[in-house]
Amino acid sequence: MLNNIRAAAHHTYLRLVLAFAAGAMTALAFAPYSYWPLYLIAMAFALYQSAGLSAKQGMQYWLSFGFGCFAIGISWVHVSMDTFGGMPLIASIALMALLALYLAIYPAITGYLLQKLAPTTSLSRNLMLFPALWTLTEWARGWVLTGFPWLWAGYSQTQGPLKPIASMTGTLSLSFVVALLAGAMALAAAKRWRSILVIVPVLAILTLIAPLTSTVESKDESLSVALVQGNIPQSMKWEPDALWPTMLKYMDLSRAEFSADLIVWPEAAIPAPEHMVKDFLYNANQAANLNNSAIITGIISQRGNHYYNSLIVLGNYGAKQQEQADYYGEEHNEFKKHHLLPIGEFVPFESLLRPIAPFFNLPMSSFNRGDFKQENLNAVGHQISPAICYEIAFPEQLRANMNDTTDLLLTVSNDAWFGTSNGPLQHMEIAQMRSVELGRPLVRATNNGVTAVVDEHGNITHQLPQFEAGVLTADIALVKGHTLFTYIGQWPILLLSTLLFGFAMFSSMKRSRFNKKG
Repeated sequence: MLNNIRAAAHHTYLRLVLAFAAGAMTALAFAPYSYWPLYLIAMAFALYQSAGLSAKQGMQYWLSFGFGCFAIGISWVHVSMDTFGGMPLIASIALMALLALYLAIYPAITGYLLQKLAPTTSLSRNLMLFPALWTLTEWARGWVLTGFPWLWAGYSQTQGPLKPIASMTGTLSLSFVVALLAGAMALAAAKRWRSILVIVPVLAILTLIAPLTSTVESKDESLSVALVQGNIPQSMKWEPDALWPTMLKYMDLSRAEFSADLIVWPEAAIPAPEHMVKDFLYNANQAANLNNSAIITGIISQRGNHYYNSLIVLGNYGAKQQEQADYYGEEHNEFKKHHLLPIGEFVPFESLLRPIAPFFNLPMSSFNRGDFKQENLNAVGHQISPAICYEIAFPEQLRANMNDTTDLLLTVSNDAWFGTSNGPLQHMEIAQMRSVELGRPLVRATNNGVTAVVDEHGNITHQLPQFEAGVLTADIALVKGHTLFTYIGQWPILLLSTLLFGFAMFSSMKRSRFNKKG
């Protein structure tokens, strides 16, 4: 009897270890590796191995899978805590592990509900329920506690063949498709080929017709841009003595590029409240006006006692060589960041957390929130829809801020917090998907990389090396028209997933009543 218990415990332990390993393997499907088939293989393996488990076992299995996915996939989070937050390495790793464990709860919910609502060893009964649950829990992870939509399954297709589908119903629809395809692969491993023989051709057809649902076409117009990468060390970013050297470095790097229509400086390129640097802003505005150019820069804006992580426009606001403007300040042609980064830009429960460690007192960690929907920035007669750093990961916010006249998507960031880790590369990958969804070229200006230009299909066309100062110049072909996602967003895939979940719940309740009568 004791030997049987030990054997069962050993089998359970081995199953959880394999689940963790499968989850960890998914990290290779994202940047910088982009081995997209590995996500499908890992998920299919996990589905195959978890078939027939109880609801509790399913929850444990997918918790282990999720922990492997996030413990490896977002291991870069500890860099900011260790290097810049003043925490011992062991503490930063422990906090990163706690975050990964929290994020793993969402796959665990999927595993629990999958086995609870469809308690059978048959994979086929779960073929549609699993992608529905996976999509709903990924969506929930993207908004609960302000949201952390990193490593959605759909992002594994940024370099994959299914990417065009995102232009119809978004990256979450790719998550559904990836989970559906993984389920079909698990069935094929059980020598049941029918599903994969149907699903693969259907997905191929969807990929081919996706461009036909878009009205995006050339505008026969271009915009020349210069993206300035200052490579300011994070250790001196907020030092008062470094303020003027930092601003002068950006101006020096820009001086030779005033022939460009638009010059972009990254997030908080001017690391001071706006009112403290009025003279510098006025001079930069005049320089841009004299060259019929515009500068968009990250800055700290202040309105009364409220501080915002903002973008402002200096120089030529209107059509090139037709309208110049003085620098006004006071919310004129300005964008305030809406989706703030927890801990980095605001501290929840700050009266409890701030005394614990220096990490909870990072510079500029008390920002206020801008509106969810704001007007586009106007620069040299072009409408530019911005997102600052973390908020590029929220597709519905980007969609809400795009309009019929939007020419360009713009995102700025300072990923120096994460050193040489994979974090900045995954961040770039996320930005690429916004171009696919919204059918607009995108420019990304950062402090130390990745600074790049992305076309309306989500492909990087120009890029600067990381960790060196420089200027990226490009002529961007502008487009007009809309993708299907621009009109309907990700709600159709969420509605489909909810209906499938609801049907599974109804069937489970009906089955339960039948069993009780029996």
